Amino acid sequence: MKLAKRITNLPPYPFAALDRTVARLRSEGVDVIRLDIGSPDLPPSDELIGVLQGSAARPDRHGYGGYFGTKQFRQAVATYYRNRFGVEVDPDKEVLSLLGSKEGIANIATAWLDPGDVALVPDPGYPTYSIAPRMVGAGSYPMPLLEKDNFLPDFGAIPRDVVGRARLMWLNYPNNPTGAIAPDDFLRQAIDFCRRHDILLCFDAPYCDNTYDGYVAPSILQYEGAIDVSLEFNSLSKSHNLAGWRVAMAVGNREALQALALVKSNVDSGSPLPVQEMAAAALTGDQSWLLRRNEVYRERRDMALEGVAAMGLRAIKPKGAIYVWIAVPSGWESMPYTEALLADTGVSLAAGSVYGEHGEGYVRISLVQDVARMREAMGRWQDWWRKQG
Repeated sequence: MKLAKRITNLPPYPFAALDRTVARLRSEGVDVIRLDIGSPDLPPSDELIGVLQGSAARPDRHGYGGYFGTKQFRQAVATYYRNRFGVEVDPDKEVLSLLGSKEGIANIATAWLDPGDVALVPDPGYPTYSIAPRMVGAGSYPMPLLEKDNFLPDFGAIPRDVVGRARLMWLNYPNNPTGAIAPDDFLRQAIDFCRRHDILLCFDAPYCDNTYDGYVAPSILQYEGAIDVSLEFNSLSKSHNLAGWRVAMAVGNREALQALALVKSNVDSGSPLPVQEMAAAALTGDQSWLLRRNEVYRERRDMALEGVAAMGLRAIKPKGAIYVWIAVPSGWESMPYTEALLADTGVSLAAGSVYGEHGEGYVRISLVQDVARMREAMGRWQDWWRKQG
């Protein structure tokens, strides 16, 4: 028995390894509070649950969901993009259903990259951006996201030879893990850079409807000329609390979408019909409940910021996403810090180093526990930190 060479040096997904640690601690009786993974604890609206239940009860809703998504779902995506961003897309040629955006993020590497090609990826960034190219024999080049630059990459710092081999670039705003947002001028610059160098701009936007303090996140497709070079990945996981139902969409450049669809149609058979019906209702129905939901996240965010400040730690106040990015104290590295906190208190954070070299020196809090559990977690953390001094 011999493993494929492509996975012999493939690291385990960080949160899969952490899941095993948490399971062991819980089996030992530890009350673990997970502020690490970004899995929403809140349910979707009652109306969406009703749509799912009604569809699942029908005898004709249990077949394959279609390789490209149902017409209803793709039209709902197009309607959402028109209403939310003022963007017109063709539901038949510029929209593709995904089994969650993570699947699409991985499969676009297969569709677009050959051995020797390079994907430009943000660092810190979602691990799948850099792992997926490795799985197809391509490479990735990290674009540092530095606090002094407001966590925006400097395209001018990318070496010329790397730009020459780059065929794909990942951007993600509102950003995971930092919570940063991208101004219009930067996004226009990104589009221009990718056009000049014949690079597919993959814009990962699952947090566009998780925003605070009056901020409204854009779609990359709303900028002039973007659809010529851009493919946007969006998801209902965070926006509508549907993470476990695995339903998302890729929207934009037709050539890239066709390539992704070719890969997908050979490896999956689409999202379940009741899930697509629920997603269509989510995208076209009353969106006001999202504002109330975001107020819940904002309250948790502010509690976390207050708790961190009480320990003298520096945190970045986010206007988007569901995370708080925190600088670890001098003398600590991020992984030992999170491991010690988890072992001693049962509070689990995400180490910044799992997101790349430039994530070192930070930890990430996910705002996925209710106020009482957040307060308990911050209290344990503060008690532990006082003892470290």
